[in-house]
Amino acid sequence: MKEQLSIYLEPDLLRAVIAYADRHKVSKSVVAEAAIASFLSPDTAERQEAAITRRLDRLTRQLQRCERDIGISVETMALFVRFWLFSTPALPEASQAAARAKGLERYEGFVEALGRRVAKGNSFLREVSEDRGEAIEKSSD
Repeated sequence: MKEQLSIYLEPDLLRAVIAYADRHKVSKSVVAEAAIASFLSPDTAERQEAAITRRLDRLTRQLQRCERDIGISVETMALFVRFWLFSTPALPEASQAAARAKGLERYEGFVEALGRRVAKGNSFLREVSEDRGEAIEKSSD
């Protein structure tokens, strides 16, 4: 035997209950009972925990990709700097002013090119991974 419970609902919530009951051709009491049972069900917590776990797993994978990308970026920069330092001879005093001016010009060109690449959505890391993928495919042929 069922017992009666009187409740007060916000008008929007009551309209939603009525619309749901009409669409599924059930009574408002059945809708309310199912909603309350679902709310009180112990597996609700398990479903919420599973959803949170999935989200945390996704965030962990994204963080791992970021760490990998940052590591590649740092190694790329370090390799470039090492190569540049080993291969660039010191300039005589008389040539340093012209070299600084040329360096500034090249730097401004670099910043412009970088801005264009970023605006277009080009990614060095994507290019590297695509090049590696092509190299792997060619080596397996």
